[in-house]
Amino acid sequence: MITSLIIGGVAGWLAGKVMKSEKSIVFNIILGVVGGIIGPFALSLIGLSDSGLIGSLISSTVGAILIIYLGRILLKK
Repeated sequence: MITSLIIGGVAGWLAGKVMKSEKSIVFNIILGVVGGIIGPFALSLIGLSDSGLIGSLISSTVGAILIIYLGRILLKK
């Protein structure tokens, strides 16, 4: 549980850097935790899985990036 939160936090920070998010670091960390749920699901749709620490970090980061991207589309920003 704690490991998942740490991975989600790092993933949110990475996603914020990749997407050049102007939101706060706390907001990006929250997105990373949510991305930890969305990412593995999204990757499983294309036949990939997240195994191990690095796989979890990558899938959580991908999920957080997707959330940031969708948020930008919905908010037209």
